[in-house]
Amino acid sequence: MASSTKLAFILFLASSLLLQGTLGEVICENLPTDICSFSIASSGKRCLLENYAAKDGKVEYQCRTSEVVVERMAEYIETDECVSACGVDRNSVGISSDSLLEPQSTAKICSPCCYQNCPNIVDLYFNLAAGEGVFLPDLCEKQRTNPRRAMVELLSSGVAPGPISIESDHLAHVPAPSPASF
Repeated sequence: MASSTKLAFILFLASSLLLQGTLGEVICENLPTDICSFSIASSGKRCLLENYAAKDGKVEYQCRTSEVVVERMAEYIETDECVSACGVDRNSVGISSDSLLEPQSTAKICSPCCYQNCPNIVDLYFNLAAGEGVFLPDLCEKQRTNPRRAMVELLSSGVAPGPISIESDHLAHVPAPSPASF
C-alpha cells in the first residue's frame, strides 16, 4: 500500500510539473487582448495588438507575435503598475516614436517609477528613440534638468535627407549621416 501511495505521489508530482510548464508558456496568440501589448512571448518576441475588420464589419482585436526579439527577456507580461507609471496604453494598436515628442509622455517614461522599475517598457522606448538617433538615457537626463531643451534636441536629432535629384536616369545617393552627427 505504501508503494502505491508513493507511485501516486510521484505521478501527481510529475503531472503537476508538466502542467505548470504548459501553463507557464507565454504565447502571444493565446493572450487576452487586454494584456497583449507590452508582453513578451516565451520565444523572446514581442507581442503586439492588431485590429481587423470582422465579417460583421466591426473592428476586432487580436494579439500576434511580432518579429522583434527582446534580448535577455522572455515570458514576460507587463504589470499594470508599470503601464500606469510609464503612461502607456495597452489598448493602443501599434507604437510610434512620435510619443517621445510629447513632453508628458517623455516625462513619464523618464520618471524614476518607470525608468528604474519597468525594463520591458524602457527597452521598447530605448529602441524607438535609437531609431530616431536619440540615446534615451541622455534624453531622460535632459528631461529631468531642462524639459524644453530635451524636446528641442529631440526634434533636431533626426537628420532629414536632402532632396533627391535625378541625373541621367540615376538617383543621386544621399550619404548617410555619420554617428558623430548624433
